[in-house]
Amino acid sequence: MRQLISSGSPFEPTIGFSRAVRIGPLVAVAGTAPIAADGGIAAPGDLHGQTLRCLEIIAGAIREAGLDLNDVIRTRVMLTDISRWEEAARAHGEVFSGIRPASTFVEVKGLINPDWLVEIEADCVAADS
Repeated sequence: MRQLISSGSPFEPTIGFSRAVRIGPLVAVAGTAPIAADGGIAAPGDLHGQTLRCLEIIAGAIREAGLDLNDVIRTRVMLTDISRWEEAARAHGEVFSGIRPASTFVEVKGLINPDWLVEIEADCVAADS
């Protein structure tokens, strides 16, 4: 069975994607940007704050799929300025220090909104599978 999870992002219908997709024990969470609850940009200019917001959105999608952060096996952190990686790494560590998924930090030329400093993807496997 294929379960589609939406975060309500205005980009989902336009692009044709889901925040996350679960098939069996696997959950893939799409690139998640620091979109505030009101649709604006969370923590403008604050890479640590934007990273935490991305991870908050990811955690919600994972919960909706019936898993939790302990089931995350991989994250991909895309930064527009790799020289600031430690700010994002600190936020990632605050969430994942006890879980320690495989993780990659890369610099990208840009994201859809130039005020987004980070976008994060996550892959999960249900622990009970």
